[in-house]
Amino acid sequence: ITSANNLLAALIDNHIYWGNELGLDPSKVSWRRVMDMNDRALRQIVVGLGNNGQTREDGFDISVASEVMAAFCLATSLKNLEERLGNIIIGQKFDKTFATAKEVLAAPAMTALLRDAFQPNLVQTLEHTPTIIHGGPFANIAHGCNSVIATDTAMKIADYVVTEAGFGADLGAEKFLNIKCRQADLHPDAIVVVATVRALKMHGGVPKTGLDKESVQAVRDGLANLVCHVENVQKFGVPAIVAINHFTSDTEAETAVIKEACEKLGVPCHFCDHWANGGAGAESLAREVVQMADSGRAKFAPLYPDELPLETKLRTVAKEIYRAKDIDLQPMAQKKLALFEAEGYGNLPV
Repeated sequence: ITSANNLLAALIDNHIYWGNELGLDPSKVSWRRVMDMNDRALRQIVVGLGNNGQTREDGFDISVASEVMAAFCLATSLKNLEERLGNIIIGQKFDKTFATAKEVLAAPAMTALLRDAFQPNLVQTLEHTPTIIHGGPFANIAHGCNSVIATDTAMKIADYVVTEAGFGADLGAEKFLNIKCRQADLHPDAIVVVATVRALKMHGGVPKTGLDKESVQAVRDGLANLVCHVENVQKFGVPAIVAINHFTSDTEAETAVIKEACEKLGVPCHFCDHWANGGAGAESLAREVVQMADSGRAKFAPLYPDELPLETKLRTVAKEIYRAKDIDLQPMAQKKLALFEAEGYGNLPV
């Protein structure tokens, strides 16, 4: 990922250096370099010094934040990966139109660098369950899910596939359902929302130093967070199950409050201790997931259709998932959205 990203960065600067046939505006190049290290001093730099090209501001991001990672994880084949890489916007030209990676002839070479990495990694759990680990785009700027190729591979060789959909039903799951499932034509049959008593107590106002002490009221107050996550995933038409990672400091009174809340929501709740007992500690959860997946209850649909304007899509996510009253787009944001739609990107998920 790092090499492919930085190859594109080098090709952009090389193109500008050797005549800039495309008319790239050096001040509007948006493609940044990456490295697999968090080095704050390199976040904003100047490149091209010493007569080595057009002097301009640039910077390094961490590798997993690269758009190459996002494209890599959404690609369905090497051909599709090359197409996605070619469509990456690298900046603007002097005529204010977007420039893409294919215009600097970067996509074939980037794909060649990624060819072997595109094969999913097969590992196993301590109990010898096959597990595929492949890709990891940042959820705060990308879709936060593993690769489509990994999920497709798993679905071809297993009866049931469990995939992590990123962190939280307001970040990872929303993007898994609205972006990855839409792009890859996936239709989930069941969703497991995972929580802990400790997390609920922290949501209820207990400081980290007091989480080992019983606090039924804090759990009750913190349940508003869990309820919101469950309601979020239910908006996609998929039945949900709550799984509580059950630790030794949890008390019966605290877990009883969670059971009561889940009953009111109409969702099953399982207390799991697989952290201590392996698969046996989550067997009841697994059996209910299988039963739910086989029930045919899921009627999955993304939160919004492709044809809605980008602003309406943003408003839908903000109001339905984050419970905002509305969104307030500043003039620059409105201008950018209008430009995206004019360039043909209006049918994409946000």
